[in-house]
Amino acid sequence: MFKAVIAGYSRSPFTIAKKGDLIDVKPDELLSEVIKNLILKSKINKNDIEDVIIGCAFPEGEQGFNIGKIVTFLSNMNIKTAGTTINRWCGSSMEAIHIAAGKISMGAGKAFICGGVESMSRITAGFNPLPYPKLKDENPHLYFTMGITAENVAKKYKIERRAQQEFAIASHQKAYAAQSKGYFDNEITIINNCSKDGGIRPNSSHETLDALKLIFDKNGTVTAATSSPLTDGAATTLICEEQYAKENNLDILGRIISTAVEGCDPDLMGLGPIGASRKALSRANLSIKDIDIVEINEAFASQSLACIKDLGIEDKKINLDGGAIALGHPLGATGARITGKAAELLRRENKKYALSTQCIGYGMGIATIIESIN
Repeated sequence: MFKAVIAGYSRSPFTIAKKGDLIDVKPDELLSEVIKNLILKSKINKNDIEDVIIGCAFPEGEQGFNIGKIVTFLSNMNIKTAGTTINRWCGSSMEAIHIAAGKISMGAGKAFICGGVESMSRITAGFNPLPYPKLKDENPHLYFTMGITAENVAKKYKIERRAQQEFAIASHQKAYAAQSKGYFDNEITIINNCSKDGGIRPNSSHETLDALKLIFDKNGTVTAATSSPLTDGAATTLICEEQYAKENNLDILGRIISTAVEGCDPDLMGLGPIGASRKALSRANLSIKDIDIVEINEAFASQSLACIKDLGIEDKKINLDGGAIALGHPLGATGARITGKAAELLRRENKKYALSTQCIGYGMGIATIIESIN
């Protein structure tokens, strides 16, 4: 069986929707600039790229028209390079990586660009959302009220507001430290002179967070500060067949050894990483103790804390350079960001195994396990 490796990772700055530096950048332009930089950095022969697989949670409007193919033209790629757009909601760009890994394993291509984009300044809840009436009535939290599911998880696991705030503060502190040390410089593609993530708040404190109003449940615990913000951004990875990468002197960050998805109760959608991660670990014949680096998407502090507790992950292994609460969560792009980041961290920290995982709206989880080959 052919093996899939991550041979490159690049992303845009992640900026706050509707008021950040990327609000005037069209999503197809944003994504194409990241792709061009990925090709340049990785030194791959772009004529070898079989397919561009792009995740997007709202593939409509400016993100429509099969943005996965559209960006091949904007990126000056070979006319023979195909392109597709996929939607697994928040897990879309990680699913793109899984699709490429599966194709590689069966000999259906040697090089793929896999990523995602979301301009939440422009498209947040769709242009004409029409939920199926009966399903909406029977599952009132299924479609768009993700904050309520975060409250449900907080109640189920008895996660108090202060614990959520401590997690959020730590995310900002780690992200600011990483930014200050230049740890994001190599991964970020400069877009219209914007070179830094726009949501990092190093001065976050309990005093400032205590003053915030509850946003989903007046009797709850979740605030804007303990939720990932609406974000504009794009992220891409270069997924190649391992021998091809070696023969072409590509910089291999890690080998993909296991993937998984699993459904869960939509009312507790934040718990999706638990089942998906356990399934991926089992398929890799590993335990959580074997994992050295964990990138878990911080959709909400409450769901992150619940998953960390249930999976038994050590704090020192989690989101070393901060997570989505500080960096942001452009829905279609996050999976590629955390998977590419996990692979880069394996090298930087000289570790063996990494796990990237995230919850997904409508009640799912997704996970990827990466192995260093150095």
